[in-house]
Formats: sequence, structure tokens, C-alpha cells
Amino acid sequence: MSTATTDLSDAHPDAQVADPIFADFGGVLAFHGPIVTLKVFEDNAAVRSALEEKGEGRVLVVDGGGSTRCALVGGNLGVLGVKNGWAGIVVNGCIRDSEEIGGQEIGVKALATHPRKSEKGLHTAHRDKVVSFAGVTFKPGAWLYADADGILVSDTAIHK
Repeated sequence: MSTATTDLSDAHPDAQVADPIFADFGGVLAFHGPIVTLKVFEDNAAVRSALEEKGEGRVLVVDGGGSTRCALVGGNLGVLGVKNGWAGIVVNGCIRDSEEIGGQEIGVKALATHPRKSEKGLHTAHRDKVVSFAGVTFKPGAWLYADADGILVSDTAIHK
């Protein structure tokens, strides 16, 4: 079966579909994999830590609270994601180094770009907790499918 979000949505109308608020920034437009979640606020230390781990084709979903006051992912973190085998990153917040990220072999969706880097050590991060934004509940281990048409989330893999 195709991993196109349109085909998956047609075949699985019960799957969650994110509100169309994300832009594509990565060099890969279509990506999918099991979800790893992070809840952060204007502090990307936990994002770096997660991307330093083996991604094994997973998708890092970062709930940055929708903040547009700084970036949570930049070119260096994109390099880590590629190097460690992450399929993609979805950020409920901003990224920076968009031209650099656009040349990297990783999917990246975010709300916008922002030139300011985040602070480190300001806030506590939470990992592998259920997070909700864009009309979707993201659960660790659920499957995320993303492409130019949007983001679809299912509790189980639906592309097989």
C-alpha cells in the first residue's frame, strides 16, 4: 500500500489528520515512522539529546507549545537526525537554518522559521508523554505519516 497521506486517509478514515498549519522544510517531503514525543518550551536541549540517539526510522514529534519566539531545530540538529537515522521531525514551533535543512535527507515540518536560537536549561522537558496540538493526539509508538499533503497519525502502522 502507498504511504501517501491521501491514500491512507481514504483507506483509514478513522486516522487522525493534523490541521494544515505546518510547512515543509526538510530535503525529504514524504516520511513516516513510529513516534517519539518531546514536550519543551523555548529550550532545545532535549531535542538535541533525542537526535543524538539512534533514530531507527522513527519520527521525533516536538511540542514546543507553538512558540514563535525562537527556533527549536537548526541545521546542526538536522545533521544529527540524518546521521542517526531519524525519518523526520515535526515541530510545533520554529526551525532555523532553513536552507541548510532543505538540503538534508530528513523530513522536517514546522510552523515557521525564526533566526533566534533557543536557550538551554531554562525549562524541564518531558519525553514519551502524550502531546496534543494541531487537532491531533500524538502518542509515543503510534505511527506518523507525512508528505506534501499533510500529516496523518494512527495508533498502528497502516501502510502494510
